Amino acid sequence: MKKAKESPAAEPAKGPLKIRIDGKEREFDIENPELPDWIEDNKLTAGDYPYDKKMKGEEYDETLERLQIELVKAQAWLQATGKRVISLFEGRDAAGKGGTIFVLRQYLNPRTARNVALTKPTPTEVGQWYFQRYVDHFPTSGEFVTFDRSWYNRGGVEPVMGFCTPEQHEKFLDETPHFERMISNEGIYFFKFWLNIGRETQLERFHDRRWSPLKNWKFSPIDIAGITKWDDYTKARDQMVERTHKQFAPWIIVRANDKRRARLAVMRRILLSLPYDGRDLDAIGKEDKKIIGEGPSFLEK
Repeated sequence: MKKAKESPAAEPAKGPLKIRIDGKEREFDIENPELPDWIEDNKLTAGDYPYDKKMKGEEYDETLERLQIELVKAQAWLQATGKRVISLFEGRDAAGKGGTIFVLRQYLNPRTARNVALTKPTPTEVGQWYFQRYVDHFPTSGEFVTFDRSWYNRGGVEPVMGFCTPEQHEKFLDETPHFERMISNEGIYFFKFWLNIGRETQLERFHDRRWSPLKNWKFSPIDIAGITKWDDYTKARDQMVERTHKQFAPWIIVRANDKRRARLAVMRRILLSLPYDGRDLDAIGKEDKKIIGEGPSFLEK
């Protein structure tokens, strides 16, 4: 059996990287503080994103407040009824997972709303059933739990970066639907969000992380190593979604080049799926079908 690799040590990028985007050869130097024009011009519309302008801040702020009020109501209903929620967030590096989780949880009572962002597994965890360390963080009665990355590490970053063997990857794809069937059968409200971004969008966000003193901590050696592995990540993503998208545990795809629209889309989907007391459908509004959909067919649009 092929042995999985260890995580790479932090190293600076060594000169400009040659990458091919839409059939064109490009150079990207993360150590150059000036963002190339070809990234600046396409950072929003990359990957056939359906809007050419970001949502205006005033509209976003007003809508966000309405949805956050509804989330507070939903949490009160969870506490009163003992219902449970798991909402996991996946996507390429810099897709906006952390920011989306932040606004989702911003005004929820932290006693019954938890975020789980696990680090590298310990030697003990490596020796356990793969899903075990995630199950340990599942919600109890009345809780709302978000996962900032999840067991789907084995569906994406691990096979691409060589952190698991091909056999482990295949076993994961085979077993995950059975695992998630158990979650569904438990009566847990279960959401799987994939935040999808274009390539220039990702590069612009990496560049921002590298040069912003407030965000530099987010920039990792995995980001650097993954820049030239876009196509590998795409292949792994497509296979993962194809194999694990089920009616009882669907993949919810969110086009996330515009973080504002993506965050609102996630919150709306959750609120429209929970039958909580006092739900205000006018306040929630309708889903933007250009931004949010389900399964492999939406990824292909």
